[in-house]
Amino acid sequence: MVRVKKIETVSLVLVLVLELVVAATATNVTYDHRALVIDGKRKILISGSIHYPRSTPEMWPDLIKKSKDGGLDVIETYVFWSGHEPEKNKYIFEGRYDLVKFVKLVAEAGLYVHLRIGPYACAEWNYGGFPVWLHFVPGIKFRTDNEPFKVEMQRFTAKIVDVMKQEKLYASQGGPIILSQIENEYGNIDSAYGAAGKSYMKWSASMALSLDTGVPWNMCQQKDAPDPIINTCNGFYCDQFTPNSNNKPKMWTENWSGWFLGFGDPSPYRPVEDLAFAVSRFYQRGGTFQNYYMYHGGTNFERTSGGPLITTTYDYDAPIDEYGLLRQPKWGHLRDLHKAIKLCEDKLIATDPIITSLGTNLEASVYKTSSGSCAAFLANFGTQSDATVTFNGNSYHLPAWSVSILPDCKNVAFNTAKINSATESTTFTPQSLKPEADSSAELGSQWSYIKETIGISKNDAFLKLGLLEQINTTADKSDYLWYSLRMDVKGDETFLDEGSTSVLHIESLGQVVYAFINGKLAGSGNGKQKISLDIPINLVTGKNTIDLLSVTVGLANYGAFFDLVGAGITGPVTLKSAKSGISINLASQQWTYQVGLKGEDTGLGIEDSSEWVSKSPLPTKQPLIWYKTTFDAPSGSEPVAIDFTGTGKGIAWVNGQSIGRYWPTSIARNDGCTDPCNYRGTYKATKCLKNCGKPSQTLYHVPRSWIKPSGNTLVLLEEMGGDPTKISFATKQTGNNLCLTVSQSHPAPVDTWTFDSKISNRTTSPVLSLKCSVSTQFISSIKFASFGTPKGTCGSFSRGRCHSSRSLSVVRKACIGSRSCNVEVSSRVFGEPCRGVVKSLAVEASCS
Repeated sequence: MVRVKKIETVSLVLVLVLELVVAATATNVTYDHRALVIDGKRKILISGSIHYPRSTPEMWPDLIKKSKDGGLDVIETYVFWSGHEPEKNKYIFEGRYDLVKFVKLVAEAGLYVHLRIGPYACAEWNYGGFPVWLHFVPGIKFRTDNEPFKVEMQRFTAKIVDVMKQEKLYASQGGPIILSQIENEYGNIDSAYGAAGKSYMKWSASMALSLDTGVPWNMCQQKDAPDPIINTCNGFYCDQFTPNSNNKPKMWTENWSGWFLGFGDPSPYRPVEDLAFAVSRFYQRGGTFQNYYMYHGGTNFERTSGGPLITTTYDYDAPIDEYGLLRQPKWGHLRDLHKAIKLCEDKLIATDPIITSLGTNLEASVYKTSSGSCAAFLANFGTQSDATVTFNGNSYHLPAWSVSILPDCKNVAFNTAKINSATESTTFTPQSLKPEADSSAELGSQWSYIKETIGISKNDAFLKLGLLEQINTTADKSDYLWYSLRMDVKGDETFLDEGSTSVLHIESLGQVVYAFINGKLAGSGNGKQKISLDIPINLVTGKNTIDLLSVTVGLANYGAFFDLVGAGITGPVTLKSAKSGISINLASQQWTYQVGLKGEDTGLGIEDSSEWVSKSPLPTKQPLIWYKTTFDAPSGSEPVAIDFTGTGKGIAWVNGQSIGRYWPTSIARNDGCTDPCNYRGTYKATKCLKNCGKPSQTLYHVPRSWIKPSGNTLVLLEEMGGDPTKISFATKQTGNNLCLTVSQSHPAPVDTWTFDSKISNRTTSPVLSLKCSVSTQFISSIKFASFGTPKGTCGSFSRGRCHSSRSLSVVRKACIGSRSCNVEVSSRVFGEPCRGVVKSLAVEASCS
């Protein structure tokens, strides 16, 4: 008895010690009208979105490190319900869905986390992040005052909060999570739900607060978010945004760093000068928390892409690209911007800005502390003309659509239009599937195949009168749904004319349809929400089979009632005689249905099978064939991609891991591209486009961690028809070519900034800096150098009328043989080639 009491006493002491440790490490997070307040101190916070399932756990540490090196304080992520609970009450928190590990890695790097639980995510994710089983809960209506939905939403939200609490990951427990989000952009569409929408929104807020996380909650795009929920802004610009209460800080949860890509679309991109302008304007006008959506976009592995028709790449033109490499100069220019903003932090948190006009489209914002120190932002938000302004008795040149940051209200540390970071080339280097393979013939002999049965082949097929909507039929267990109809045609049928064709008319809600007549492909089509096909066919006297394969390419993820957006062949489907004009309505016939393909059920993508055929010739350019080959890992450590040029459309697996849907035959429209794009003026998703008339995506990311040194397996489900021997592997390399232009009007590098004007060696001249990104490389050649008035862009530089003859020799001397170099941009270094002209130094260099 005495021993039991002693053990109980020791246990109690341990519990008290643990509680004291938690209390000692706990962080108090609140907010006031200026900022989030962490342990009693206002914070200027710079955040970036990284979605943990769109990369791999092996990639996470490097992505987080590059984010911190880029000047981020916070990592923001959605929580993906469909990934964590693909079946009700069966949870996944491992692999790419190991949310706890991701949050802990962020904490280990010394960064905070903004956890956007939602649980609606949008995010161009399949079904907006909702698991499709939710659609089949009796009586459910999504995102409105509906009891079945609220029960499920609260259950999952509470589950995530509980998992975080168990691991002590909230700041109130000593963890990194300083902010959580409930719902997502509901204010954009809540009017469609009427009064029930408003009551649901208020319930969501109350439910979230009841979970007692100890940190603030936010709602984005919800101008009537109830206290104490912080309403936040999403968009390309949020400088004009105002919170719904004077007690709440001005926060920007999604600053779209680029835009997503759809199959059949050209590639959107956002110039960094405009992105930096938007960020600076936000902090200039009172903002204190800003998040890049995305900072790393990643990859839509498996069947996670939404849309519909969202590509497998989710690169988003983010500062860190899909493969985890820095996108330069975007990453570097934003890093410099963040340093300049942090130089102003003590002033920004001290007070509200005093904003004054300096002229038409010209504005100054000044932040002053009680001690008299100040910081200023000078903006020219005109789109046409540069301007010279007078501020505090000094003259400043402001390019159009730019902001200058003055941490001491006198000296410019940064201008959004003047880039001091070099452009770094990125290239894909082709690799062989087999090191010893030197021809497509050898490569083709290493492939095996299995032909998928055209039409019905599974025992679980079923009969149904009429045409069925696809999502309600498949529950999204597969992209594929077969609609099969048998017809017995007699020789005297009035619509069947010997030797003439009939027209099969098909209407579908999307996204791809293949029509097979008696086992042969007769036609196909695709579309986002509407497909209308007229296919000439030849029927025969006797038995005929019409097999229609409907294919989804991601489910809708955005908009009011998006969950009710259908897919599949819903009709009408008719057969019309081309000669007599007589039509038959096939939609009302009895159809046979099959969910998915036989090869999916037998696990051909992830498991071995004795059915694989290795004999020659390899069947190619035929629909619905499974292909398999083996390959050795490409040499080196660079990121890996597969170039699917030569194939049609399908899904691919590497060592049983689905790398997503491929569709290299989906071609972008020919018009609308603007490369380069003028960054001046309001940006929108269609303003800056490239790759018109080309495949939307040919290269598909294969994470290195999924590849073994040798004996890897690649499996393709080629649904459209292509030649797998044409595909190739490639590795992505960066930094072999560097380009930069710096003018005499550029600010000195922000790294050289100091508030101490007495320091004699303070750099005040602009500097052109180059650095090979690969640590083992050095600057090996200078392809171009001109100080004066050089013309052109990277890869096409040329001398202008004004040129210093010293240019090449000065730059070569400073840079050749070094990994990095700095060259002062001044006439003191290069001489005076022409007076009365603002001169620039343009350099193109190679690393090896």
